[in-house]
Amino acid sequence: MGKQKGDGGRSKNRPSSSSLAASLLPSASSAAAVGFGGYVGSARLDTSISGDDSAPFLDVDSEVAQHLRRLARKDPVTKLKALQALAALFKQKAGKDIALIIPQWAFEYKRLLMDYNREVRRATHETMTNLVVAVGRDLAPHLKSLMGPWWFSQFDPVSEVSLAAKRSLQAAFPAQEKRLDAFILCTVEIFQYLEENLKLTPQSLSDKAVALDELEDMYHQAIASTLLALATLIDVLFSLRSETSGFEDIVAEPRNASKARATAISFAEKLFSDHKYFLDFLKSENPAVRSAAYSTLKSFIKSIPHVINDENMRTIAAAVLGAFQEKDPACHSSMWDAVLLFSKKFPESWAMINVQKNFLSRFWNFLRQQCFGSQQVSYPALVLFLDTVPSNLAGERFFLDFFRNLWDGRNPLRSTVADRLAFFKAFKECYLFALQNASRYCSGVDAMQRFRVTLVGDILVKLLWRDYLFSGGFNHQDAGSSVKKTTPSVNLKYPWSYLEELRNCVIEILSESYLTEYDVLSPYSVAFREDCVGMFQQTANAEERAEHVERIIKFLSLLEQFSVKKGEAWPLVQLVGPMLANSFPLIKSSDIPDGIRLLTVAVSIFGPRATLHQLCNCNAGSPGSANPSERKLELADFMQAFSETFVPWCLSGHSSSINSRLDLLLELLNDEYFPKQWDIVVSCAINRATVRGRMEPGTVESERLVSLAMLLDKARVQITRKLLTGTSEYQHWYNPEAWYHELLESAAVLVACSSVTFNHSAAQFLGAVLGGLVNEKQISFVSKNTIILIFKEIEKRLLSFMAKSCLDSVKESDSILTAQILNVATTSEGSESTIEMAQASLDILNCSFFCLKSISEEVDLVSGILAAVFVIDWELDLIKMQEDAINDASHDKMKGRREVCQVAHDLCQRIKDGFCKTLSADIRKKLGNLLVQVVRFVILKEYKLRANIITSMCCSWLVEVLSRLCLDQAEEQKLLDQVLGKDQIWPSWIVADFTIRNGASILNMENDLQASFSLKFISLIDKLISRIGIGKVLCLDDGSIPLKESMDEESTRAWLAAEILCTWKWIDGTAVDSFLPLLSRYAKAGDHPSVHSLLDGILDILLSGALVQGQRGRLRLLNVWPALNDEIGKITEPFLRALLSLVVTLFKDGIWGRDKAIEMFEILMTKLYVGESINQNCLNILPSIITVLIQSLHHRGGTSSEAGQHNQLDLLDERLQHILRDWLHRTLMFPPLVEWTSGQDTEEWLELVIACYPLRSTPCIKSLKLVRDIGVEERTLVLELFRKQKHRTSVIANQLPVVRMLLSELLVICVGYCWKEFAEDDWEFFFSQVRSSIQSVVVMMEETTENVNDVVSDGLTSKSSDVLKQLDHLVSASDSSAVNVASNSLASFSLFREGWELQRSSKDDSSPIVLERWNPTIDRLIEAILRLFFCTGISESISSMYSHEAALVVAESRCCNSLFWQLIASNVINSSSQARERAVRAVEFWGLSTGSVSSLYAILFSSIQIPSLQLAAYVILSTEPVSRSAVVKGSDVVMDDVSGDDQESSSLVLPSEKSIQLQEELSFRVEKLSYEVLEMDLLAHERVNILLSWSLLLSHLWSLPASSPSREQLVQYVQGSGNSIILDCIFQHIPLEACYSQTLKKKDADLPPEASEAASGATRAITTGSLLFAVESLWPVGTKSMASLAGALYGFMLRVFPAYVRGWFSEFRDRSTSSLIETFTRTWCSPALIVDELSQIKKADFADEMFSVSVSKSANEVVATYTKEETGMDLVIRLPATYPLRHVDVDCMRSLGISEVKQRKWLMSMMMFVRNQNGALAEAIRIWKSNLDKEFQGVEECPICYSVIHTDNHSLPRLACRTCKHKFHSACLYKWFSTSHKSSCPLCQSPF
Repeated sequence: MGKQKGDGGRSKNRPSSSSLAASLLPSASSAAAVGFGGYVGSARLDTSISGDDSAPFLDVDSEVAQHLRRLARKDPVTKLKALQALAALFKQKAGKDIALIIPQWAFEYKRLLMDYNREVRRATHETMTNLVVAVGRDLAPHLKSLMGPWWFSQFDPVSEVSLAAKRSLQAAFPAQEKRLDAFILCTVEIFQYLEENLKLTPQSLSDKAVALDELEDMYHQAIASTLLALATLIDVLFSLRSETSGFEDIVAEPRNASKARATAISFAEKLFSDHKYFLDFLKSENPAVRSAAYSTLKSFIKSIPHVINDENMRTIAAAVLGAFQEKDPACHSSMWDAVLLFSKKFPESWAMINVQKNFLSRFWNFLRQQCFGSQQVSYPALVLFLDTVPSNLAGERFFLDFFRNLWDGRNPLRSTVADRLAFFKAFKECYLFALQNASRYCSGVDAMQRFRVTLVGDILVKLLWRDYLFSGGFNHQDAGSSVKKTTPSVNLKYPWSYLEELRNCVIEILSESYLTEYDVLSPYSVAFREDCVGMFQQTANAEERAEHVERIIKFLSLLEQFSVKKGEAWPLVQLVGPMLANSFPLIKSSDIPDGIRLLTVAVSIFGPRATLHQLCNCNAGSPGSANPSERKLELADFMQAFSETFVPWCLSGHSSSINSRLDLLLELLNDEYFPKQWDIVVSCAINRATVRGRMEPGTVESERLVSLAMLLDKARVQITRKLLTGTSEYQHWYNPEAWYHELLESAAVLVACSSVTFNHSAAQFLGAVLGGLVNEKQISFVSKNTIILIFKEIEKRLLSFMAKSCLDSVKESDSILTAQILNVATTSEGSESTIEMAQASLDILNCSFFCLKSISEEVDLVSGILAAVFVIDWELDLIKMQEDAINDASHDKMKGRREVCQVAHDLCQRIKDGFCKTLSADIRKKLGNLLVQVVRFVILKEYKLRANIITSMCCSWLVEVLSRLCLDQAEEQKLLDQVLGKDQIWPSWIVADFTIRNGASILNMENDLQASFSLKFISLIDKLISRIGIGKVLCLDDGSIPLKESMDEESTRAWLAAEILCTWKWIDGTAVDSFLPLLSRYAKAGDHPSVHSLLDGILDILLSGALVQGQRGRLRLLNVWPALNDEIGKITEPFLRALLSLVVTLFKDGIWGRDKAIEMFEILMTKLYVGESINQNCLNILPSIITVLIQSLHHRGGTSSEAGQHNQLDLLDERLQHILRDWLHRTLMFPPLVEWTSGQDTEEWLELVIACYPLRSTPCIKSLKLVRDIGVEERTLVLELFRKQKHRTSVIANQLPVVRMLLSELLVICVGYCWKEFAEDDWEFFFSQVRSSIQSVVVMMEETTENVNDVVSDGLTSKSSDVLKQLDHLVSASDSSAVNVASNSLASFSLFREGWELQRSSKDDSSPIVLERWNPTIDRLIEAILRLFFCTGISESISSMYSHEAALVVAESRCCNSLFWQLIASNVINSSSQARERAVRAVEFWGLSTGSVSSLYAILFSSIQIPSLQLAAYVILSTEPVSRSAVVKGSDVVMDDVSGDDQESSSLVLPSEKSIQLQEELSFRVEKLSYEVLEMDLLAHERVNILLSWSLLLSHLWSLPASSPSREQLVQYVQGSGNSIILDCIFQHIPLEACYSQTLKKKDADLPPEASEAASGATRAITTGSLLFAVESLWPVGTKSMASLAGALYGFMLRVFPAYVRGWFSEFRDRSTSSLIETFTRTWCSPALIVDELSQIKKADFADEMFSVSVSKSANEVVATYTKEETGMDLVIRLPATYPLRHVDVDCMRSLGISEVKQRKWLMSMMMFVRNQNGALAEAIRIWKSNLDKEFQGVEECPICYSVIHTDNHSLPRLACRTCKHKFHSACLYKWFSTSHKSSCPLCQSPF
């Protein structure tokens, strides 16, 4: 196996040692060793060959000789290698050279054939093959010496070896004739070799030290192979045919064959006598030897029988005939061959043995023991063996014993299927053999008859039949199933497959026995009848009786296949007829279902007439008569029995046997007289007088009606099955119309129209009459007209049920269905009666739903019924939603209706899979129309439920209707046209003239019915879009359906989209949040004409509406792009608001581009100029739209730098520039704003000009950028317009809000676009305007904050609702115009600061801003902005002290002015630390309920998110000067022991008394974090706050100096009190599986988005040492941003708290998760961490010549060398690949002058320092060095931890014992006290 030893440096045939190389030298000594230790026959060779005998070996090739010598080795590996080498050499060398070694090879070949290793023997034959191929004819001189072992090898017990031997023989003699000639030639030598082998003993096989068990195996193999070789050789020579030796095709006898046979006889006689007839081999312990011995005996008996004579026959007979004691199944095949041949050849031998002792006892035991496992071999031989048993020995007693022992040997529980088949086949063959050969064993007819009757009675009946009928059995169980106990009489349960085989055996025996002699079956017939009658008389165990009946039924069914179908009458006449005649009275009187079932099966097998004839005339002897008169009389008797006995009996009562009786009645129906029979049945079930009157429930007629219904159901099942299979010979099963009956139809109509009989039994009857329970059973037993009448009554009752509903929407929906369906009038029964009739109607439908297909031409009827069922099902949804609001009395009243609705719901669930789609198009169209009207009616009329619940349910209903009724998208669109159809109350906005109905500009859901319906209907459409897609709702073509002819807004429902946008807000949704994003995504997904048509249609509709309603309202927008949704939402005019939101979304998302902007601009210009006049409405809406268009036209954006001037002509053509200059000139013609009066267009034109200069904001409005680059002329005109307003403002102080707003907006664009041209007085005007507007808001906000403080302080004793109302009034009462003006001022101030920063960075002095004069003003403005920022935070913080709802009121108020607060946040982020410090002091001086820190946390953790505000709060909290007090509570931080003086102290101050406290907002999210956080939603608000809290804590800790006491104490706090659940929470956001699937080479390039964000966040946090980037991208909160923050937190925590994270990871028990975490860390965190740690260590200045550190970045190792005088030590610190999850390894490389104890102590201290360090390793190394320095300085170590510096808090031992004076670390002492539960000194045990 595997590579050979030494193969690396030499060839296969090269010597493997020096001794072998020396032995290959051509010397006499080397050649003499060939064949050492071998055999030649039985003669041992002398190992020393000398003289002339050695000469031939000198001619042998030395290499071949060496390999031959190696064959004598004991090691099988050496032998295999030598054989492989020889095989290769035989292929390479010439045949003549190889022929020289054949004598040596023959010697080794004989020895190798006996080798124990099969691979050696196989390789020997392969080598032999190569040899004979190479030498060819040169083999002939040596053939006789080889042929004996060669023939012997053909019978090796290992198949692979024997095949190899045969291949070698075939290679030498390819033709069979040649092989036979060779064997005949070498017959003597073969016999001699075999004779020598038979003389072998285990000890003579080898002279090597071989194990005894191996010797025994070798010996047995040799003997077995020899015996087989001997047997086969005899067969070949005497028959010249042997399948095992390849001579099966020899026809002609070769020459010398007779001589060879004579030689064989001579040798055979000698061997037979010498080896005592081979009987000793029969007694061998080895089964292979015994089997071979049996084969040898068979060959001798067959070919040389004369060797068995009178002298040895007795001995041989006793051995052969007594061979049934052989227990090994491997020997049984050859054993049976020998026994059968011997018994046949020597029948006289039976008289020479003791039959009872030598044969019978052994043979019976052999049978009882299942032939010892050889069933497949032994069972087929039994019938052959019986044929050889002498007749004087085989008699009645013999056969009875034989069958009983054979039967006892079966194993029904554990035998395999093949064994059972073999057993029953053998049993049947042997039984029939005995039955058919009775004349051989009996003399006389009477004796033969008695013999046969005995066999039938004792064997067939008592053994087989009784075992089949009464033994335990269980259905569908495997042979290996467990054994079950049933009754005391039945001990074991047999597998059902066993019973099947037993049944087959009995029936085959019966069939063959009938052919043998008719009267033989009489005993069996009597037993069959008695057993069946007795079975019905037993009433104790019904289950056991049912099992027995089932077996009889299966028996009869199989009997039909074997005999009845062949035309044999004996099964009915002899077995079934007498049995039924005796059993029927008992079956009928006792009403036994199993007996009726047996009777039914008999009728189905033998026919109704024949069975009833036998039943009534059991002594007739034949199934019927051929005489016509007798046949007529027989028919009359049959009809009389049918009508008088069976029909009344089968239809009466409803006992447990009713189903069996009805099955029997169906089987009794016959084609020949079916009409008369069916008339009898129907007339018996339905009384004609009853049809004319009415049927009362509970009467006999009612019971028979139910029986008839059950009969019809069964008939329908039979008809369906027989139509499919065609297995019946009766035609009435193939013609359903044959079952029509006038009386049946009359009864059906009566039951349907009668209110009294409309109960469950009536419903069951009608359902059976109609049919249609499933799609395949659409068979009705009444005509189509009757079906229509019945369904009309059902429809009437369902509509009556709807009319009595307590829900107005359902009650009035009845009128819709009634109006749409002709000739339908609801009934006027009472409520209870209506419920009962509806229940029964639904029951009928449940049984006959598919019958509706048969009346598909009745469109109104079918659609009305289906619509009613759907509506009743929907009523169940409404009832469930209203249950909470219904009182107990109403609840009881609703209970009955709910049950009916539940039935309808179950019915709808049954038919949802494609039933409606199989209906005709007209029915589906009508049904869809009805259901759509009902849905719209429910939305309009249902007021008891909340609107969102109603719309959700209606949406589900509509989706259900669409899925069930529509076959394709075209039908879906037609149905949606009906759903969305326009009527008098909808739509509300999109009408012909775009006027708003009822004169209202805002829909009022509470007061206006139209408004309520519109809002609910839009909500329904919104939900429908989310369910089926916006493309289907808006009729957008996706290519799968053809487009309509015209691509207008009607074809794509653009009007619907416009209606949704105009509605703006509805229940549970808005246009901005739900509809527009979906529309944008759909438009992006596909570029199809229908999408463009839709968008253009929406634009046209909204623009037209906006132009009509242009004067109804507008909002003055600051021109910030992209526009904010809440700012757009402030526009009150619906069309303009919708238009602007659409345009902003499509341009912002890139769906529309520059071309569309130019197109829209041209349209607006066309609308604006109407001849020489101006369209005022267009002028009103133009400013809002022009901002968006200008931005899109300048899509690349620009700044004020000159570098962008050359792009201007590319972005704005000459016409547009001309228009803008015209607007500026026109605006300059108006008087200044301070002189503005109403009636002038100053406001509109100024707004239009301002709109042409938009700004672009960065995320969170960190800065404002200019969109356009304007030329000198344009800039001059803008500046002139600005100065025109400025010069007059100082004269006339016009304080109108509109003037202040316009002036502030003009100030923004002038500062942004013209600041370089500002003069000193321009700046003065700018600062005065900004200061006044901001200051007014500051005063307003501070007043509001103080009022909030007062309300909350006073509200502790007030009602919560009152406090909330006051707060809402306070925060919403602010002057919105002042806030808007301040927003513009903040924007202009931001632009000023950006210009200022740009000037400073570029050092441009061309138009400098003189800052010295305005610095105080700027500082005051920044402080004012910070005061505004703190005001809103304080208000929310104070409100949160009262309740969460109060805080929400304050937070929500900011949403109305989100732009204002974003600009505030932008300036706060860019504020200086000095300004922040002054603002904080001012807040603290203010003296309100909360301070600055609480206000910042209130903003950061606010439930209402304004990202820029929260980011600003985070930035202030995480930076100086606020960060010092933002994390740790109190201004003075408690210092650790290290910072104290070194004086000794005996006072114990426990660490818990000195621990720090975090701010309350952080404490419960860091220290008190619970496991509930792991169950939160991944985007939950509190989860976000937890991650932000830890970000603040880690950022503050990172900002502290590495060795500062405050940092040490904060680290200890987190280590001891921080809950590590935060890490579990973090990894809930990191998709570890996705990260694990990527290799290091791929990095995050192929990672999924969340995984990529987490990985890059972790790496970036480690490399930058900051978390700000992750917090900046957190909002809006999503899975990607949370993954980024979680990854950054994990990476930063690894850098700040490595030991803390390692402790959490070491306690992790989930191996799969921990492996994923380790992989993530190793891939994305550890490399950057290791690089950082090594860089810090390399840069560290330890400032000591006694201590040095060297770093190996390639090996991730640090070597720390500490020397002191003549001592020194080198420690190696190795960082693992998964640092810091795995511990750092520390090892001592070298030590000098240090004891082993101290060396181990220093090594352990270094290990503890680096492993417990929560920070950089450089600091841990520094502390370790300090620890050694202190020790050398004589500082006493702590007796507890044996360290001078504590490994965790780095303190010195200061707490001294008063008695022993030893000093301890306070932490060590505290731990000692807490664990030992005593306060004594650890050393002297005195009280501390």
